[in-house]
Amino acid sequence: MKKTRPLDAIEIRVLGALMEKERTTPDAYPLTINGVIAACNQKSNRDPVTSLTETEVVEALDRLRIDVLTWRTEGARVERWQHSLDRRWELTSATKAIMGVLMLRGPQTPGELKIRCERMHHFDTKEDAEAVLRQMARGFDALVRELPREPGKRENRWTHLVAIDGSSLEPAVKAVVPATSPMPTMPDDLPMPTGPTPVERLEQLEQTVADLQAELRALRERLGDLDE
Repeated sequence: MKKTRPLDAIEIRVLGALMEKERTTPDAYPLTINGVIAACNQKSNRDPVTSLTETEVVEALDRLRIDVLTWRTEGARVERWQHSLDRRWELTSATKAIMGVLMLRGPQTPGELKIRCERMHHFDTKEDAEAVLRQMARGFDALVRELPREPGKRENRWTHLVAIDGSSLEPAVKAVVPATSPMPTMPDDLPMPTGPTPVERLEQLEQTVADLQAELRALRERLGDLDE
């Protein structure tokens, strides 16, 4: 496997969307520019939900094309885009599903990945998903790594390793929040770090909010599965 350069948050969202749509809507793949934008900004199966502009998506596609991570094809009516990661990352059906879901939804447990990868690849058990994750975590060019277990959690979460350090889609998320929307309420006993600058403290608080929102969505999904 030849690992790619570190990717920024918008590039990761674009590639994740292309990988997902290749498997879930093959008749519409490769995607038009409008299709890529819609796939990046859709409300379901995304964390965080974004409101990327056409300029942001087109510029990301062009950067990825220069690195041969995407291809542009000229159709009869409109240009279309596809990713070219299968050979670069030596992806199988299972590893492509896991990378796509991690790139679209952030760190997740093997159990969450088993459920959320279903449209792209079927894992019989969460242990099967975890076995693939451990295979992907091997070697110098590992694509994923296991995160330390969080207090009160039964499973460790896993994350991909293709992002620029600190890369975040939070600025894009802010664009979809109406001006009248209330700010998330932070816990009163949230420990404040000592030493960082005000900007660093704000970034840490925003990340905490994003993590809490992701955990809440995952909990709602698990409760929904129990009701079915």
